[in-house]
Amino acid sequence: MLPIDFYYWPTPNGWKVSIALEEMGLPYDLHLIDIGKGDQFKAGFLDISPNNRMPAITDPDGPDGAPISLFESGAILMYLARKTGRFYGETERDRIAVEQWLMWQMGGVGPMAGQAHHFLKYAPKMDPPQDLPYAKDRYRAEVGRLYGVLDRQLAKTEFVAGDFYSIADMSIWPWASLWEGQQQALHDKPHFARWLYAVGNRPAVQAGQSLKIELRGGHQGKQAQSVLFKR
Repeated sequence: MLPIDFYYWPTPNGWKVSIALEEMGLPYDLHLIDIGKGDQFKAGFLDISPNNRMPAITDPDGPDGAPISLFESGAILMYLARKTGRFYGETERDRIAVEQWLMWQMGGVGPMAGQAHHFLKYAPKMDPPQDLPYAKDRYRAEVGRLYGVLDRQLAKTEFVAGDFYSIADMSIWPWASLWEGQQQALHDKPHFARWLYAVGNRPAVQAGQSLKIELRGGHQGKQAQSVLFKR
């Protein structure tokens, strides 16, 4: 099997795909996209990911044996799950549940947790500082509401989409694992806490999250933030 070209930086969205590749046992060649230096805006990468966001992949053995490139982490997870026939459930009802919770992550947890990180962690350190209590309270509260939804779901099922581990878990866990930075609590979400621990102890999840982890957190300077948050 030819390796997949994987365009990555150690962020929650990047971890979704690194975890999936590890879980599925797919070979890949790693291409680092340093988002603090602006690699995501280079022409070669934009040909693969026109929204200038990582992760992205190029699979030389795509449909009908022809190469294909994909951007958007959720779309990549769905593609890889179909390609391997793994982590998508066994029935059509399973797949509907997986897609439902995957879309919930893409439209809710990811964007809201991302905004929480921005306003709680980055904005107060900008020049000039942007310490905005309303924004901090809004996104902190919305992330808490979403994790409450997840806790209630996990009171009924072992994993997010049912009693089987799926790409829905792989999509949500990277963001949920950063709950402390989002200023959340676990004492009132026991099912969420149980799931966080169970998924986080999977060897492939640990391998995916640790991929180039030493590069994380180096974008605190003014120049890097200007690149990251350019409009």
